[in-house]
Amino acid sequence: MFSGSGGFDLGFLQEGVFSQQAIDIDRVACETYSRNLSDVASAADLTRFLPSATTSDVLLAGAPCQGFSTVGKRLLDDPRNALLMRVADIAIANATRVLVVENVPAALSGQHRHLWVALEDRLRIAGYNVRRILLEGDKCGLAQRRKRLFLVCWKGSDCINLNVKYNGSISLRHALGGLSNPSESEIFWPNPDGKDAKILKHIKPGQKLSNVRLSERSVSTWDIPEVFGFVSDAEKDTLIAVARLRRRDRVRSYGDGDPVSIDRIGHFLKRGVTRDVRRLVKRGFLREVDGKFELTQTYNGRYRRLSWDDVSPTVDTRFGRVDLFVHPEQDRGFTIKEAARIQGFPDDFVFLGKSKEAFTQIGNAVPPPMAAAVAEMVREAILKA
Repeated sequence: MFSGSGGFDLGFLQEGVFSQQAIDIDRVACETYSRNLSDVASAADLTRFLPSATTSDVLLAGAPCQGFSTVGKRLLDDPRNALLMRVADIAIANATRVLVVENVPAALSGQHRHLWVALEDRLRIAGYNVRRILLEGDKCGLAQRRKRLFLVCWKGSDCINLNVKYNGSISLRHALGGLSNPSESEIFWPNPDGKDAKILKHIKPGQKLSNVRLSERSVSTWDIPEVFGFVSDAEKDTLIAVARLRRRDRVRSYGDGDPVSIDRIGHFLKRGVTRDVRRLVKRGFLREVDGKFELTQTYNGRYRRLSWDDVSPTVDTRFGRVDLFVHPEQDRGFTIKEAARIQGFPDDFVFLGKSKEAFTQIGNAVPPPMAAAVAEMVREAILKA
């Protein structure tokens, strides 16, 4: 269920578990699945269609994570969240022996937690043993920090040890090693005279553009005057004070930081700051919120330039955007083949569709090495029990 392009299935296939049926609402993803794995994928809406596969040993469900992910809006009423319970419907209707559900760890956070707990409760009532497993990509042979939550459910003895064998991490250099140089048609080069190219000149490997993280790994907008405008030393001190105080003097229980009053900024700097603040608002570095002041660009990080000797952040559906993820050496974004390599797909795996569709398939996939680690555990611990 929710098979996408087949990353989950590929990991299980590598452990000798073969797919009989794959269903996803994305037609192009199904075509990619059929092109690379086997001709068992079909496009269908699982809110309207109840598949029947009573002879299957394992049901995999990579339920949509957009409503749970902290990258998105994390809406509690996102209709895709209800698909979690649809997983239980299909598993119970087919008397599935083993069910493996995958999602983001944030599915267990905040108000969203009750949706995941409701799924677990329903499966327990139906006679399943239920175990949560949190896997990290850089412990599963991947060159990325991707974390994923797996729910492993099975019928039978509950005296089973579920131990995942970790393979350790590899560096980005190792992950992309031996990959042929991409052709010009595969690369998105930013306009050399545009904003992106100018910003990239200031970002070193391991750094990102961020106003809210004051460290050597972050470059602030006020340090790139040719793009964002010049600020004086006094104005820069004011911006740094806001960046520090917005996270130190918390009022709200949500968000990354809170707006700061002029009095608090002045007290911190031990001088008057009204003129600086007004100028910074006028030039777009600060904005006024209910009489207090906040940075205008509060994203945690953009233009993240990866480092050869480190691992990548999570490969998501936007991994091809140069304003988000940047090649370690070249002032460009990543290609489809590079993103697929970091996700653990083999080089002969072909993603169909347009570039955006390919990146969506790659970012939505369960990385095959991570899936294989789960598959090995399921095969050895449960299916042989």
